[in-house]
Amino acid sequence: MIHFKYRPITLDFTFSAGTSRGVLRSKPSWVIILEIEGSLGIGECSLIPGLSPDNPGVIESKLENLRKNGVYRNKICRKETPALFFALEMAYKGLENRNPFLLFDNEFSKSRSALNINGLVWMSDAESMLAQAKEKASSGFNCIKFKVGALPFEQELKLLQEFRDSEFGVKMEIRLDANGAFTKSEALNKLEQLSRFNIHSIEQPIQPGQWPEMKRLCQESPIPVALDEELIGIQSKEDIQHLLDYIEPQYIILKPSLIGGFEVSDCFVEEAEKRNTGWWATSALESNIGLNAIAQWAASKNNDLPQGLGTGGLFHNNFESPLQVERGCLNYRPDASWADIETWIREK
Repeated sequence: MIHFKYRPITLDFTFSAGTSRGVLRSKPSWVIILEIEGSLGIGECSLIPGLSPDNPGVIESKLENLRKNGVYRNKICRKETPALFFALEMAYKGLENRNPFLLFDNEFSKSRSALNINGLVWMSDAESMLAQAKEKASSGFNCIKFKVGALPFEQELKLLQEFRDSEFGVKMEIRLDANGAFTKSEALNKLEQLSRFNIHSIEQPIQPGQWPEMKRLCQESPIPVALDEELIGIQSKEDIQHLLDYIEPQYIILKPSLIGGFEVSDCFVEEAEKRNTGWWATSALESNIGLNAIAQWAASKNNDLPQGLGTGGLFHNNFESPLQVERGCLNYRPDASWADIETWIREK
């Protein structure tokens, strides 16, 4: 019989993390632990307030039900609670591999190769964002993503111009993430103005659920469009095919905690690659537990595009781990351990 327990944790940001949806200072996660015959499986249910489909109260209720009545994956509705489903998927994979932190056996998890990642510039005032971008560039990143949509648009244009004109910005690959901040009436005009900065792509320029308008942007925008929040709730193979065939995006962004785990992400990758649609994985602000799982999964796909997986340093109280960002790459250090999380689990 599999023994099940869980512990909630509030992850505290090292700074006020601004997006066009507001400012995050902390976020909830639950660590779940499966144990059978001395083997452990560990997963993380990570929520982003205001974005994740999972309701925190429902998560608590379902976790308590699993603790009392036994853990069965078929009791969890992936549509209703994709982050919880992913956490269980993560934990079972570690259990099956008899190593809670080795989910995918590949060159990354063996510390033989690194993952290329983008540096993320969080929303703040323009001066602070420019300083963030220059710091990321000087530390070795070749791709930087700016959050846009919260500042006055003219300030954002000036910020990008100043960065492009700097010694750091001349050859830098720039991505943008609007988090749906543009209205459908203004989006194309804004994308045309942004295009003069040689932008690689822009994530979710308008709010999800406006498929005809998003399709038009993908057809007419001078900047390639990447779907992000648009993928939430799309889980069956038929729905994935319909989304990609109708909107025809240039890129899709995969956040397993938001879309329902590895199996759904695998389907998105398979269908996207059939259509020559690019993709990369991004964390949903998981601790190092979830970040490790997503990084190992992404490494198994042999995708050379920079991944959005540089979020391990966001929290004061993250778990120590072998994950390390160095010169724009995520590495799995062979000389480090997961002793921090193992101690934390035993505390209660």
